[in-house]
Order: sequence, then structure tokens, then C-alpha cells
Amino acid sequence: MRIVFFGSSIFSVPSLLTVKGQVTAVVTKKARPKGRGYQIDDNEVKRAALELNLPLIEINSFKDAEARSIAAFQPDLFVVISFGLIVPGWALDIPSIGPINIHPSLLPLHRGPSPMQWALLNCDKETGITFIRMNEKMDEGDIIFQERLEVRDDDDYTSLSDRLAKRSADILSGIVDRIERERVIKGDEQDHSIATYSSIITKEMGRIDWSASAREIDCRVRAFVEWPTAYTSLDGKRLKIYRSLADETASSDQPPGTILAVTRRGVEVATGKGLLTITELQLENKKRMNAYDFSRGYRELRGNLLN
Repeated sequence: MRIVFFGSSIFSVPSLLTVKGQVTAVVTKKARPKGRGYQIDDNEVKRAALELNLPLIEINSFKDAEARSIAAFQPDLFVVISFGLIVPGWALDIPSIGPINIHPSLLPLHRGPSPMQWALLNCDKETGITFIRMNEKMDEGDIIFQERLEVRDDDDYTSLSDRLAKRSADILSGIVDRIERERVIKGDEQDHSIATYSSIITKEMGRIDWSASAREIDCRVRAFVEWPTAYTSLDGKRLKIYRSLADETASSDQPPGTILAVTRRGVEVATGKGLLTITELQLENKKRMNAYDFSRGYRELRGNLLN
């Protein structure tokens, strides 16, 4: 079985390592300059491919001449996971058996580029992994295999992504073995009538609306812990929140966003429903730290209004 593997993020790496012995080439998005010095920061998939001495194809889009070289590897199968580009029809026709995609949601729910963030943002109780036979439409292919996983109360994007990446890799080897044995990709059509979509995450989505419930705000914190990070304002400075605890049974007569108390657990804030305890934060131009430790060096937090 000859596999061409497509991936561009750390989420892809465990799956690449699982099928590395069958991979004839790796395709990844070309790195872009970033930071003040506009340095090129190679992605994790590129680094893994180089360490494994696998042929590497880097593209900005499928209009690049390099994309045409994929056919030379005569693949039986495409494996696509967290790649970041839509694969066009002419490329999907290259593998002799076909292309499969691994998507970290319970398709047709949360189609699109940010399924794990949206599962957390929506306070979903469960999510999952779906293997599909790819077509030209975004995440609409027939379902080959699907597994449900619980979203734990303490899950954030980092922990959920790590767990789903490892589980995807565990399942992949069995899927590839089945396809190799049967020489065909069998799947069931999705119920498109119940499809939902996860849009691209923007920096502005991190802004906290304190009139929302404590649970909703806590879900935002957990969804955006890596980027853009949930944020508010304290005395005119941006305050990033990395960890929090929600208690919707508590109540307050103070306006949402009011700091009610400081305890060893953290900084308690009134919300539209219940209290949110901030446990880890970072004030603009300061280091990330435990909220209680922060409070010891910041006078008169109680009564302050976050906006």
C-alpha cells in the first residue's frame, strides 16, 4: 500500500508516525514568515517528515507546480488530516483506491476548520473522530468509521486535541489495513440536513461578554486557551484568562464583570448567571501566573469592573 500523507499541524503527526512505513511522500502547507523578524517556522509535519527521511512536497495551493508531482509517487491511498487546504477534484482522482480524511468531530456536526474549538465553545458533552471518503465538498464525504468521545469538564483545546490526535492514530492503522485488504473505500452517506459548521477562529472571538453565563464563559476560556485566548480588560489593560471555574448555582446582585472576591482558588467575578473564578491569567506586559498570586501584587481588585 503506497500512501501519500497530507498534514500541516501537530495534530497530524501521530497519524503520520502510525503509517510511516507505507508513506511514499508527505504533502504539507508551505511555512509563512511570522513574528517581528519574519522568521520561517517550519510546521511539525515537515519536521517529522525530514526526521523520517520521507519525500516532502510543500505547497501554498494546488495551483503550485509542486502539487503536480504528487502523481509521480503512484499512491494507492491519500490520508488527509489537519491539512488546511481544500484538495481539488483532479488531485482526489490520483490515488488508485481513493482519498480518506480524518476529521475531529462527529460529522456532519462541526464541519470546517475549527471543530474542536467549536465543540468546546458550544459546551458540547461529547465529540468524536470521523473517517470519511473525501470528495470535493468540505467534510461532506461518506462516513467510513466514527467514534464518540466524551468532552471532560476539565478539557481545554490542548488536552482535547492531544487526546483526539492520539486516538485518530490508533484507529488509522486498522482503517488502512481494511482498505488494503478490500481495495475499496466503503462508507455511508452523511445526513446533510443536520450539518453544522465551524468557522475560522478570529482574534475578536476571544473577547469575554460578562453578561453570558459562567458556564459559557468558562467554555470560551477552554476553547481558546492556545489562541486567541479569552480576554477582558482590567483598568484599561488587556487581561488574558487561561483557566477558570464556573459555578452557576451562586448568585450576586452586582453587575456582570464585577470582581466580587479574591480567595486562594482565584478571582471571583459576577456573570450573567453564576460566578466565574479565574484561576490563571496574564495582565498586559506581565507574565502568565496563578490568579491568587497575581491578586497579592495588585491592590483593590475587589469591586473592580472587568469589561
